[in-house]
Amino acid sequence: MPGVRFDFENSAGRRLSGVLETGATPPLAYVVFAHCFTCDKRALAAVRISRALADRGFGVLRFDFTGLGESEGDFGTGLSSDVSDVVSAVEAMNAAGHEVQVLVGHSFGGAAVLAAAGRCPSVRAVAVLNAPASAEHVLHHIEGAPGPDAEGRVPVEIAGRRFELDAGFVADLAEHDQAERIGHLKRALLILHAPRDEVVGIDNATEIFVAARHPKSFVSLDDADHLLTAEADTDYAAAVIAAWAARYLTPQAQAEAPSREAVRVEETGGGKFQVTVWAGPARFLADEPTDVGGLDSGPSPYDLLGAALGACTAMTCRLYADRKGWSLDKVSVEVTHEARTAKSKDRFVREIGLEGDLDAEQTARLIEIAEKCPVHRTLTEGAEVTTRARPAPAPVLAPLDVGDHFARMTEACADDDPQTPCPQDP
Repeated sequence: MPGVRFDFENSAGRRLSGVLETGATPPLAYVVFAHCFTCDKRALAAVRISRALADRGFGVLRFDFTGLGESEGDFGTGLSSDVSDVVSAVEAMNAAGHEVQVLVGHSFGGAAVLAAAGRCPSVRAVAVLNAPASAEHVLHHIEGAPGPDAEGRVPVEIAGRRFELDAGFVADLAEHDQAERIGHLKRALLILHAPRDEVVGIDNATEIFVAARHPKSFVSLDDADHLLTAEADTDYAAAVIAAWAARYLTPQAQAEAPSREAVRVEETGGGKFQVTVWAGPARFLADEPTDVGGLDSGPSPYDLLGAALGACTAMTCRLYADRKGWSLDKVSVEVTHEARTAKSKDRFVREIGLEGDLDAEQTARLIEIAEKCPVHRTLTEGAEVTTRARPAPAPVLAPLDVGDHFARMTEACADDDPQTPCPQDP
């Protein structure tokens, strides 16, 4: 899915420009990505890693630091400015209901997220890519550069790119003790670094790893360059970050979903029809096909209705066969829906596959039992639907009586042999 604009203000009241990337499913957790030194949110690494993480279930904000890209203000005032911007990004996301649990930083952006994490209570994990161990690492690239101009700005070239630093930049760098911050990070830390990085040497990864406390992990980026220009490298980095972070996160689904409530459906804000469905312990998307204006990101309402019929059919057949002690190895059900016309009702066509050592009589009996499954009866006999407005903002939902459905399936299994009771719901 295309990213959406997400601008916010930093601590100085400057507007910072960002893009929020999300995938086809509701994000399990949110990430703030900090780009490399003098780059912006359009850098290849920033775009590719953000989108790859979004494809893996994360929502990712990539933004321009102060004075870069489309953000307001002056760049080159020091690490303190970048750290403050990261904190502002996290606070803005949290205020919008997108709790940030992960910080990811590339190069100097890695130094920024390491310094900012301690000021972001919601953050549980930090990942850095080709990051310097100290803020003063930039000074190595300043040494030998021409002196400041009449306005006190210093021209610098890093990784083949030219830019200017504010006169106070060097002084600001000296104020940051990254080793102490890393030692007191109190977040899970993942260090990804290219051994052949000629801009930020691999020794920086060693220093970060030694300074950090557990849990900490290191992954080599093999032949990647400093800017991660190869798409294979960014895809690999994103896959590693996603798998690693999942261990430390509290998915929003756990925080928001009810434990035992009626089915809940809410719009996601993505596309015209997309909704999130909470049903028991499951959380998934429902949608409409693209030809009617949807994103085709999940089953349609009639797909779900057919799924309910198929699931209930399979469960009822299984329950009856087990009660009888029949050798039924597997049940499969395929349901298709035919929409109503001016002269006919909606029609569901159900094909049941019964695998196992069954004779013709047993097969016929199971097909007969399928006609008695509770969802089948609801569809054929009809049901009363009561609709009322719900007081805002919090939903008040009736508990789901799981045992009722089981009891109705059990009733459907009943035949002329009352001496052999159906199994009871544990």
